[in-house]
Amino acid sequence: MKSWVEISEERLVANYRVLAKRAGAGVSVMAVVKANAYSHGGERCAVALARAGATWFGVADVREGTAIRCALDTAGFVRAQILVLCGILPEDVPDLMRARLTPVVWAAEQVQWLRGHHGLKVHVEIETGMGRQGCRPGVELEAVLGAIGAAGLELGGVMTHFCAAEVVGSPKTREQMAEFERAVEQVRARGMRPEWVHAGTSSTLDNPDWAPQWLSGLADSLDSSAMVRCGIGLYGYCNPLEGGTSEVRDSLQPVMTWKTRVVDVREVRAGDCIGYNGLFVAPGPMRMALLPVGYADGLRRSLTSTNAREGGWVIVRGQRAPIIGRVSMNLTVVDVSSIDGAAIGDEVVLLGDGVTADDHARLAGTISYEILCGVRAS
Repeated sequence: MKSWVEISEERLVANYRVLAKRAGAGVSVMAVVKANAYSHGGERCAVALARAGATWFGVADVREGTAIRCALDTAGFVRAQILVLCGILPEDVPDLMRARLTPVVWAAEQVQWLRGHHGLKVHVEIETGMGRQGCRPGVELEAVLGAIGAAGLELGGVMTHFCAAEVVGSPKTREQMAEFERAVEQVRARGMRPEWVHAGTSSTLDNPDWAPQWLSGLADSLDSSAMVRCGIGLYGYCNPLEGGTSEVRDSLQPVMTWKTRVVDVREVRAGDCIGYNGLFVAPGPMRMALLPVGYADGLRRSLTSTNAREGGWVIVRGQRAPIIGRVSMNLTVVDVSSIDGAAIGDEVVLLGDGVTADDHARLAGTISYEILCGVRAS
């Protein structure tokens, strides 16, 4: 293999426990394993998290949910619940039912696609300010709730999603909380009693504004249970907080180690150009190692270095080896001049201890989510 990923189940479980503790007594944690568990291996992570006590899992679509259901059933977790977070289409319904998945709905039309499946539990997403999916409290929510009853379905949950969870003291979050409270009261006034009320993410838990009593109080008003949905935190990362001190981020441990091997080592002379466009010129004699990975594998081109600008780095024999020159589609050159004994076949850490997704994200001008999801080990 030109590169591979190693996953620490021990760290995954430890992160789950950190998040569960922060969520508070009486608030469950849904393990979000969408996007192949942020490239960590959805099926394997789901089983490990189920062993650690997780009972709810979040996926993006029915295809992902079907794979996770098969893995959980095979491991004996047949009662695990799987929520399809990003909507369904009419053609998804047969597979959704076969895999015993729970859909998120926010429109009467979606409910109609599920008509005939009496007793199926759905979760309704409330649009409180995220501006992506969900129905607004008032007329829109009333239409969805009415459609659920008319179709013979059950309201299994009510949920919303915060758009500024990593901002301490955010007025937007306070507005969203008030809108969600309004929606919950509308559900209560209708006499409907969902099993779950859920809101919040890893970033919500990392925010010192987090008060589990707020969510628990909403759930109690419906005789329901409270839940938060955690994704990135499970895998050891969290968005940096804006305007406050982290409560959780520093306790999390990266779960993924992405590795490759050195395929060539050679000497270069002063004045030799390295890589496309000769962006890096050797200032003196150097020893370089060639790695068989590049941007086609998820190693971002923006980690490129020039003589005037430092780029990314990897870990060779426990030491930093700076990337030199342009990151290519399938090849990357690193400087091993100061690493004694660096040789063909040496293991190289592309992501892991010593070089994190946060490091890559900072250099690439993005977030750790995108770095992790872009990894394509082969």
